[in-house]
Amino acid sequence: MNFVYYCAWVCFRTLYKTYFRARMHNAERVPASGPVIIASNHASFLDPPLVGSCLHRGISYLARDSLFRYPGIGWLLRKWESVPVNREGGGAAGLRAILDRLLAGGGIILFPEGTRTRDNKLQPARSGIGLVVIKSAAPVVPVRVFGTYEAFGKHVPFPLPHQLTVKFGLPMDFTVLRAEAKNCPQARLKEIYQQVADEIMAAIAKLEPCEDQAKFP
Repeated sequence: MNFVYYCAWVCFRTLYKTYFRARMHNAERVPASGPVIIASNHASFLDPPLVGSCLHRGISYLARDSLFRYPGIGWLLRKWESVPVNREGGGAAGLRAILDRLLAGGGIILFPEGTRTRDNKLQPARSGIGLVVIKSAAPVVPVRVFGTYEAFGKHVPFPLPHQLTVKFGLPMDFTVLRAEAKNCPQARLKEIYQQVADEIMAAIAKLEPCEDQAKFP
């Protein structure tokens, strides 16, 4: 972590530990170094910094590329090593930026559902994360967050002090599908992308809150 990222990390951890009484489980399953894709469900704007604050390593987040044009916000996003993506097209550039970050040994958090849930139910996974996984060599760690919908979902105008929980699953290995994807027909390749996305979403769905209430270390 650079100094600016570290300061934000401390602030977010303090906020989640005090105001939201956050709990976490099995964060040690995320590699301490090297490339990693963290795949989480998405219920609130609280999700990205919540997951990142559980880890003692820097994690990159996706941010709309237009935000980088503003001097203050752009500077902050660069210091946080955020990855610029174009939400209105230009997906290839965004994909390249994500893969470059992973190739450099970084970690990145992605949301298979693509957008925040409107009813607190898990949504079907989109194939985009499957494409990233297949084109990279990074392990995938599924994550599930609980309570963020109640605390600050789309229906909540201001964050409420609802208790939050984060649970990390075991790393997933897609070596076999990556090997098949190198030489398969285009139609099968699209199926593989969706298959990977569906398997990740299924792994997230299997994560349930633990009875023990492990606090942030």
